[in-house]
Amino acid sequence: MNPQFKKISILPTLIALAQVVAVWTDTPALATPPSPSGPPAAPPYLMTEIISKCNFGELDVFAKWDINPSPDITDFWKARIETKGDTDVYVVRNTFQPLATSGWHTHPGPSLITVTTGTITAYEGNDSTCTPHVYPAGTCFVDQGGGHVHLLRNEGNVDAVTVVVQLIPAGFPRRIDAPAPGNCPF
Repeated sequence: MNPQFKKISILPTLIALAQVVAVWTDTPALATPPSPSGPPAAPPYLMTEIISKCNFGELDVFAKWDINPSPDITDFWKARIETKGDTDVYVVRNTFQPLATSGWHTHPGPSLITVTTGTITAYEGNDSTCTPHVYPAGTCFVDQGGGHVHLLRNEGNVDAVTVVVQLIPAGFPRRIDAPAPGNCPF
């Protein structure tokens, strides 16, 4: 038998195996899952939309701007983003119906979170007092990522929306479910 035909007959098996592995590795653990994303489950719902995902490669960006351009004083605003290894950058919109929750989770990298509508309340997994951090529309906050466990809730009576920019090591999941740390009653 011609060896070329043998290789071709194995190809569908390899493709099927790759698809099974891709599905298996992309399925998150459901330690404390978020609110459901829609019917048939009962509300409240959390809808997550990935607006954009792009691999930026390895980042090494430095910017500065003179914020006091008078001739006598030079005062610079500065920013630096440096990663070791390829970086996936996500832009995500989360819509929380009243009483919806993100579930306890973490991210491998940092998230810059802007609340555009409603109010989000954040709880930190390492805070033994379960102190609520309240962010109304027009405010923003940073989730440091890297194993920092947290939970977001909409404790209001109108939808709350966040827009998030995340820097994630390339190829890693953007969200990792975590068990409830036991510091909060929920």
